[in-house]
Amino acid sequence: MSDLLLDAHAFLWWVDDSPRLGRRARAAIADPDRRCFLSLASSWEIAIKLSLGKLELPGPMERFVPDQLAANDFEELPIGFAHVARVARLPFHHRHPFDRLLVAQALEEGLTLVSADPVFRRYGVRVVW
Repeated sequence: MSDLLLDAHAFLWWVDDSPRLGRRARAAIADPDRRCFLSLASSWEIAIKLSLGKLELPGPMERFVPDQLAANDFEELPIGFAHVARVARLPFHHRHPFDRLLVAQALEEGLTLVSADPVFRRYGVRVVW
């Protein structure tokens, strides 16, 4: 299996050691032979949910996310033009903009998505959960 792109909830459940994280997803993230990425789109989604009061973190986002990336040896995945352009070619299986960008990034970068959301499979992207 390829390197991994964590959906926002997968990242948060991993760092929280939540039982909601799927067994296969947990094993894939823990695999030392795989690199794990958090998209800037997921960081943006986390920021929006924080500002709306739909999410709480144990500390300020500007420290929490970078600290957790470093502590878990995860890498940030920037949003590039190729990712944005790929979104324009995706079918509309759903309209969630962050999810569509994650699909585009996974396809462009050859990554496997780690997500509980079943809609990703409709795009032909590899998913582990």
